[in-house]
Amino acid sequence: MNQPKWLMQSVIETIHDLQIAEHGGLSGIRDESLLNSALTRPQNLYEYEQADLYELASAYASALVRNHPFVDGNKRTAFLASYVFLNINGIIFTAPEAETTAIVIALASGDIDQVQYATWLKQHSVDEFNQ
Repeated sequence: MNQPKWLMQSVIETIHDLQIAEHGGLSGIRDESLLNSALTRPQNLYEYEQADLYELASAYASALVRNHPFVDGNKRTAFLASYVFLNINGIIFTAPEAETTAIVIALASGDIDQVQYATWLKQHSVDEFNQ
């Protein structure tokens, strides 16, 4: 696999701001170090474990929901981070909204883990480069 295109902090902050503007909630970063930690987790996973794009997208989401770096909107931001990461790396996400909401809540509550979320992402995506 080629080097993935990573999400910059400014992209995550923009995703967060846009979803807060659209769906409501309090804006702002609660803990900058937890945000930085969440953003480096996928890169560390890639460097040390040769993870695929779905595992990396799942690492973004898992770290964001568990670290809770924003004042509000962490689950929404987490899902959108995984969605955007897959998209910029040539993968189209296809799951229905209701199912997506349920699975992200399950990830946040610990009912599913990062590996299960990665599997779910893969089952609901199409790799536009390898069809």
